Formats: sequence, structure tokens, C-alpha cells
Amino acid sequence: MVILASASPRRQELLKLAVKDFSVCPADVDETLPEDIAAKNAAEYLAVKKARAVAENPEHMYEPVIGCDTVVILDGEIMGKPRDINCAREMLTKLSGRVHKVITGVCICSRGKQRSFSEVTEVEFYPLTPKEIEDYIKTGDPMDKAGAYGIQSEGCMLVKGIKGDFFNVVGLPVARLKRELDKMVL
Repeated sequence: MVILASASPRRQELLKLAVKDFSVCPADVDETLPEDIAAKNAAEYLAVKKARAVAENPEHMYEPVIGCDTVVILDGEIMGKPRDINCAREMLTKLSGRVHKVITGVCICSRGKQRSFSEVTEVEFYPLTPKEIEDYIKTGDPMDKAGAYGIQSEGCMLVKGIKGDFFNVVGLPVARLKRELDKMVL
């Protein structure tokens, strides 16, 4: 049985598309990044850390473990989950009318082997009015999402277009994960 090292309900729903039988065991790790890490490598670094933390548990040593992390990057700056409404407003204002990158890092640990990768999707926002930003913040949707938006919910109204894997922006590049998982466990 595959183990997902994430409590994210969005990732759990997406994983069902690729894996029918899995369990959830959230990783409890310090997500502090090294000071010298490049923003583009942050998600994969954390995905590896999460997968290893769960895979090192003797109960899971013979089962494939999937760790994931998603970051939003604008101008080399990582935009994590907003701390509060003001932070969400600031993030959405910065993203307004701009193209940013969403990077999901994935790591699969299985029987002493490890395979990791990052998937990159470019997302372009419409120019947003202050009212559009405030209306979106009032939904509560931005508060638990990297970059302060969820493309799979009300945040879709902010998005002009994407280049790459839609599911990557939601938090799990399902098609690539399935292929990598098949290489790893077959």
C-alpha cells in the first residue's frame, strides 16, 4: 500500500486518480529552509524531507511513501501560505496582472530507494482590482494556500491562463507522479 506523507485533502483527492489503495501519514518535520537554497529547489527539498521522515518509520519501510510540497514563486520570492488577511492581500496584489511559477516537489521513497522531481507550471493572473482582491479574501479561500489562492476553487476567477499541468497548481502533478511511481515500484 502507498503512503501519502501529507494531510492535504486536495492531495488526497488527487492521489485517488493515480493510486486506488493508499493511506495517509502526515510528516511532522521542520519546514525551515536552508538560507542558501534556491527558490526553485525549495519544494523538492521539503518533499524529500517529508517522504524520508515517514519512510524511516519501521512500520513503513516496505511501502512506497510519497512526500510533496508546493511553492508559489514570483520574482525569485517564495510566497507561502499567508499568515493573516493583510499578508494575503499583499500576495494577491503582487500577483495581480503577472505571471508566476507554481512548483510542486515530489519524492517517492521505497525500500531504500529514492526518486524525486519538481514540476513547474506558469500561472498568469488577470489584473485585479482592490475590490476583486477583497471579495476573494472574504471567501476565506486564500488562507491555507501557497500564494494565497486556490485555482480549484474561487481563485479560478483570478487566473487568466496556465502553461503546464493544472493539477500541479492544485498541489500534485498526478500524471507524472503515476509514471514515476510505476518506475519506482515495478
